[in-house]
Amino acid sequence: MKHSIHYFALFSIWLFATASSGQTRLINDKDIADETNSEDWLAYGRTHNEQRYSPLTQINQKSVAKMGVDWHLDLPGDVGLVSTPLVIDGVMYFTGSMNIVRAVDALTGAVLWQHDPKVAEEVVGHKRAGWVHNRGLSAYGNKIFAATWDGRLQALDRNSGKLLWSTRTFGLEEPLYITGAPKAFKGKVLIGNGGTEAGPTRGYVSAYDTETGELAWRFYIVPGNPEDGFEDETMEMAAETWSGNWWEHGGGGNAWHAFTYDEELDQLYIGTGNGSPWNQKLRSPDGGDNLFLCSVVALDPDTGEYLWHYQTVPGETWDYNSNMDIVLADLTLEGRDVKALMHAPKNGFFYVLDRRTGTLLSAEKFADTNWATHIDLATGRPVERQGARYEDGSENIFPSPFGAHSWHAMSYNPKTGLVYLPTIHLSADFIDESYNTQWRSVAFEGGTAVDWSQGADPRDYSGELQAWDPVTQQKRWSVPQSDPWASGTLTTAGGLVFQGEANGHFSAYDASSGETVWTFDAGLGISAPPITYAIDGKQYVSVLVGYGGGYASGLTPGSERLGWAYGVHTRRLLTFSLEGKKTVPQQPAPHYPEPLIEADFAVNNSLAEKGAGLFIQHACYACHGLGAISGGMAPDLRASAMFFSEMTQPLRGIVREGKRLDRGMPGYPDMSDAELVALRHYIRREAHAQTDINWE
Repeated sequence: MKHSIHYFALFSIWLFATASSGQTRLINDKDIADETNSEDWLAYGRTHNEQRYSPLTQINQKSVAKMGVDWHLDLPGDVGLVSTPLVIDGVMYFTGSMNIVRAVDALTGAVLWQHDPKVAEEVVGHKRAGWVHNRGLSAYGNKIFAATWDGRLQALDRNSGKLLWSTRTFGLEEPLYITGAPKAFKGKVLIGNGGTEAGPTRGYVSAYDTETGELAWRFYIVPGNPEDGFEDETMEMAAETWSGNWWEHGGGGNAWHAFTYDEELDQLYIGTGNGSPWNQKLRSPDGGDNLFLCSVVALDPDTGEYLWHYQTVPGETWDYNSNMDIVLADLTLEGRDVKALMHAPKNGFFYVLDRRTGTLLSAEKFADTNWATHIDLATGRPVERQGARYEDGSENIFPSPFGAHSWHAMSYNPKTGLVYLPTIHLSADFIDESYNTQWRSVAFEGGTAVDWSQGADPRDYSGELQAWDPVTQQKRWSVPQSDPWASGTLTTAGGLVFQGEANGHFSAYDASSGETVWTFDAGLGISAPPITYAIDGKQYVSVLVGYGGGYASGLTPGSERLGWAYGVHTRRLLTFSLEGKKTVPQQPAPHYPEPLIEADFAVNNSLAEKGAGLFIQHACYACHGLGAISGGMAPDLRASAMFFSEMTQPLRGIVREGKRLDRGMPGYPDMSDAELVALRHYIRREAHAQTDINWE
């Protein structure tokens, strides 16, 4: 016993000395590719294959009923949480609101360090587009890599959180932003950007040296102005698929998510975005496939050179981007072993490609889809139905721009052979009669060159968790959900699938049958995907709780009825185990902001209409919701006293001077007092809409 104590003391001294000296395990590609490592969660999808599958079995179909909260961490300053945590050697790393990175003890939840990139200080005085959330981090060597929505890529020391280097990936004056997780591989770290709807943007991805932060290579997704010359033969080839003066619109293609490194074949795959603007009639008036929009593109990881591509939506015009997961697996198709790539983008088709060459092997609808009847396997192209491009006026199309599958991660279980796929069933009505060839997008005001609104739901439930067989291209089982925008999924060798829902339920399902075997009510909607890890033989499951993302902001009617109002419910990190007995403080009941009525205020309808235009022009709806009805990502302005009575200095300070940039509220320095008055009339009109007030 004395010897055991002695050895333990020596080990503790060594461990402390190692940590204090900054020595740490250096993560490399072999580590990230290791599917047998059950203790850590080293990458966005756990390993380079992005399967979100864990070989852990302690928590399984029989034992999961005993699972309870082991520890929790309240995050009162956060809003929407969508990040996938990493776990390395007993430490958990995750991103909160405003790109704050935290490291916590994965055994207790105690905060070890925090890095605040001070986004508000970086962007003060500049117009900005973006979101306060981010989907995750990347690890390589001794570093954690994080991106900020204002465009910086940063390397942090994994032990201390010390900033080692920071590089700007685009200029502050460009209408771009970052919400995606960086991807580290082969001594490089890749990052893209979003902004297709924020202005005339040309998408690209950039790879930086993990040690120095220096640019290693850049791949442009769409071609630029031919008069400026093309970067390479690939862009020259892509330009042949465009028409008109597309470069005046930017072209789009922004890759804000879906980066996968194939360690076995040494290929990098990126999923690319939709067109800028959406409407191809303006972007590329004589048609064309518009490469490389809405594609899976394979690149040489060392040089960024083009290898192959597969385009899911040639000449896209509905915001059907392919920025969704790219998952790698070995499948047996018709008796043949295939190095497969699985992809379920917004457009409603599930694709299986041969990842060596990009050859399409199969594609079938996994959701209600009417823009195309099927995918022609001989050509690899969709067969569009007449009228789908809203050429004859208003057209009801599904999926909607929210997609049949958005960024919420799918997972693949090699034991069941099934993909667990968060699915959305929404439609949209498209009409472009208000736009002509003179239309141009303006930086930070943006636009899509087509109007759309939520259409009739194609079925009586708008969300669904599906178990999809990628070999037979058929649904094996499903769990209908009353709301869309459920979280990504996690699957394990214990025969389980974990997923959070918009209604706050965090559930475990039997991976073979779909039977619900365990549920926990978190008291607040969940958008972030769960992870699992093990320390000293004990398995844990963790998830960030805090409804977030585009749908959660109120971009479409429906999310506000959940009652996850801004500033009411505490965001949390929850961690469960079979021994968990902790009681988590109860969340407040769902809250619905009461619009404030200013009875003696006479709304001027012409000013209100001007204010409505400003609300759209400056994309205020992206956070505060359509009709100023917030889904919870920002205050409900109808219930804000800030828009009461005479124009006040606080209102000028918030809207014009950016006094709440630290909460993600951009400043609009060019907005005049007259425009603020118009906004006030619009907000008051929306707040008074339920009364019998007489308009001027």
